[in-house]
Amino acid sequence: MNARRFATRLTVSIFGVFALATMLPVRGMAQSSPTHAAAAPQAGALVNIVRESTERFKDVAIAEAEGYQPMFGCVSGPDSGAMGIHYVNFPLVIDGVVDPTRPEIVIYEPAANGRLRLIGADYLVLADAWDRTHPHAPELEGQLFHMFEAPNRFGLPTFYTLHVWAWKANPTGMFVNWHSNVSCTSYAGNQ
Repeated sequence: MNARRFATRLTVSIFGVFALATMLPVRGMAQSSPTHAAAAPQAGALVNIVRESTERFKDVAIAEAEGYQPMFGCVSGPDSGAMGIHYVNFPLVIDGVVDPTRPEIVIYEPAANGRLRLIGADYLVLADAWDRTHPHAPELEGQLFHMFEAPNRFGLPTFYTLHVWAWKANPTGMFVNWHSNVSCTSYAGNQ
């Protein structure tokens, strides 16, 4: 990534975080570090809900049978690790509802043997649909969603998202966007 694009993304990210932080009450701030996530009593509850709700998706064929389809390839970043392969359920994305038992996206990490390992879930709601009926950003069990403004690398309109790394511990936090121990090096491009 060249320096100008990095500076632009950094500026947009800082502005977005600042704007979001000034609009929302402090009690709903996202937990972005392992220390804070461990301190929040709801953090364990949300991880447990995600595990119970997604255990069957350890078999990617079950996720596909329930309407989840791979999108965006294997999402990785140059400095922050990766997100992995997102299997998206579009009817859940566009319904404007956030339900901890029905994640819009389940996330897999590609393994060297070609298999996919379930590592987490991503809750995603389009901002225009959410903002029409809610006075603040969505949250689940005290975890505030992050806002991705448009334009973005996914080609989506502005959206709110919350990653929950329920199946692979993330040393930088259970609810951050990037997983520092996820890799796309084994991605074959056919998922």
